[in-house]
Amino acid sequence: MVRNRSGEYAYVDEHVGNRIRVRRMLLGMSQEKLGDVLGLTFQQVQKYEKGANRVSAARLFQLSKIFNVPMSYFFDNVPADSASHAHRLSDEGKAVPADIPTSRESLKLIRAYYGIPNPALREIVLGLIEALADD
Repeated sequence: MVRNRSGEYAYVDEHVGNRIRVRRMLLGMSQEKLGDVLGLTFQQVQKYEKGANRVSAARLFQLSKIFNVPMSYFFDNVPADSASHAHRLSDEGKAVPADIPTSRESLKLIRAYYGIPNPALREIVLGLIEALADD
């Protein structure tokens, strides 16, 4: 876990940073482009995304407008403590690595899935993926 000024609650900064990274990547935006919009360098965006630097409330507000998400988006599913942040369990009790939602492969899959214009076809694709995962 990255340690910043807060120490004890650094995992919250990491969680917020991960949420920034996921949304930025889902929108197909580079760190450089986000930095330009925010008036920052891409290195500062990297530090936010890694949780090395804390994101201020004003900056989160700005990000919520850029990303078109509510402020609560950044804190959705924030773990209660650092132990639960390191390793989560899925609904079925299967171990799920904490970085799955932010992996490039996962984000590509999500973009492709939502790129399917027909909702019925999306449902079929989801069923296929679930069937393959159960195998």
